[in-house]
Order: sequence, then structure tokens, then C-alpha cells
Amino acid sequence: MVYDLIIIGGGPTGLNCAIAAHKADLKYLILEKGVLVNSIYNFPVNMTFFSTSPVLEIGGIPFISHGDKPTRREALEYYRRIVETYDINIHLLEEVRKLNKEDDLFEIETTKGMYAARNVVVSTGYYDTPRMLEVPGEDLPQVKHYYDDPHVYIGMNVLVVGAANSACDVALECHYKGAQVTMAIRGPELYSKVKYWIRPNIENRIKEGSIKAYFNTTVKEIKPSTVVLNTEDGVIEIPNDYVLAMTGYLPDYSFLRKLGLQVNTEENCVPTHDEETLESNIPGLYVAGVICAGLKTSKLFIENTRDHGEKIISDILKRNKSTKTTANVL
Repeated sequence: MVYDLIIIGGGPTGLNCAIAAHKADLKYLILEKGVLVNSIYNFPVNMTFFSTSPVLEIGGIPFISHGDKPTRREALEYYRRIVETYDINIHLLEEVRKLNKEDDLFEIETTKGMYAARNVVVSTGYYDTPRMLEVPGEDLPQVKHYYDDPHVYIGMNVLVVGAANSACDVALECHYKGAQVTMAIRGPELYSKVKYWIRPNIENRIKEGSIKAYFNTTVKEIKPSTVVLNTEDGVIEIPNDYVLAMTGYLPDYSFLRKLGLQVNTEENCVPTHDEETLESNIPGLYVAGVICAGLKTSKLFIENTRDHGEKIISDILKRNKSTKTTANVL
């Protein structure tokens, strides 16, 4: 079978592209290397979204949550219902290995087979690739770039690296569960866009000393039972059981380049694409979702990329119509 569209990535953006393809009566397939909405699945167990449920809705399906801001569990159920409602054609646990273009067809090789498509969308997000600290000891088992459940850290000496929403949230949750929390913050203050319902709490905990924060500080080395910090007052070594590096995530540029996508290194490593159609440097190969922002990962979210599917399918339909018109003339 030759698909009209193959979508790489089964997150909210990939599902949105599939819904738009479904409505246009195109033959499509989603290839997802993990589970459904894999990034959301790997969010902290007790996570609550910063966005309200209406702005996370896709496909015209209402997102009903118990509070103003939905939980991870509610989001997983919502996107499962999206797949069920639209009977979305998706292959889970199938990783794309190679992509080649021969004439007007893309050949996609995965861990389970080969596929052909006239068009391809890359909507792989960025949550799979953490920003590394690049310091000695980062490979030790107590170092984590993904936060899971605070129960693990009860009574432990925990270093949280970072100053944005996730770092502040993690520091507070671990503190309230009985961990001895220290924060290592690269700049002179917390991230300016920390959410208004988080900022007063974390600032007060730092002020009273229940959470120790070192500003203008970087991690120098991680040892089995201590961490060495470069602080503004000099080098210090503190006891440590866990390092939670909440330093953010990046698009998987090695994968994007392997697919043939150009990356504009002078513009925040944004994959080259037309902002109106989202078509990349390769005709018929599109990018969608948060990867369109490159390194500026705080620029795009689920809520402001919900039109990407419609943009891409609209362009595909226009090109299909143009091709048919040309063929009829000939």
C-alpha cells in the first residue's frame, strides 16, 4: 500500500495531523516508537498540566477534567478516547530507522517493516532528549533527567538542578514529602516565567531556608554520595543521594538530520520549513508541533500548534489538486 501520508510521532500533534488526514479522506498511518502519547506517559506520575483542558482539546472532542488544569492521568485517558473515537490508524512500539525519497515516493524503514508514502510529517517532539549537564558523574545511577514519583525521595538528600517551572515544582513536591532539597540555579534568580501559583511558594520556602538555593551556581562533579558545586562563594561539596536535573529537553537533532532535514544553526536550530505550510527543505516532508521552535522549546506547546495538522493537510490537498489539473491538461 502507498499511503497518502505517514506521520512519525504519536503525540497530540501527530494525532491532530491524523484527524485532519481522516477528515480529508486521505490514507494515513502514524508510526510511534513508544506508547500512545509517549511523552505524556513519561511525565511525572502526579503531574498537573499548566494549561487548562479546553486549550488541549483536539479533533473537536471535549476534554473534561476534574479541575481547571488536567492531570497526566486524565490526559492519557483523553488521548486514548481520541484514538478510539476516530479509529486512528497507529502502529505503536515501532521505531522509524530510515527515510529515503525515490522520485515522488518516500520509503520508510522501521523496526518492523517497510512503508511507502507520498508525504511524511515529522512530529517527534523533544521530551526524549534531555539537556545534559556534561559533568563527571552524570552517568551515575542516582542522576535523573526525568522526575517520577516523590515517594522515592523521602528522607533523601536531593539536588534539583534548574530554575524553571519543572524544577520549582519538583523541589516543592520532594520537600513536602520529607526530602532535604537543595537547588542549584545557574542564574541570579528563578526563571522569570515561573507560574504565578508556584512562584510565591518556592520563594517563601527558599527564604525560610527549608529549601536551600544556590544562585549563580553550576554543578562541577557528581560523586556516589556527594555533589560538588561551583557557587558564587567558591567550590563546595554537599551530601547527596539523588540529582534531579530539570534542565529541559531538546529535539532529537541526530534523528532529524538522519531523515534529511536541514537545521538552521543560526536561528535556534529550527528545522528549515515554510511557516505557512510547514513543508521542510524536502518537498512532501513536513515538520509539526514543538520541533518547529528548535531550541526555543518554551515557544510552542500543544495549545498553539493545534492548527499544524490543518495547515499540512491543506497544502497536501492543494498540491494533489494541482497535480491532477496538470495531468488532465497533458
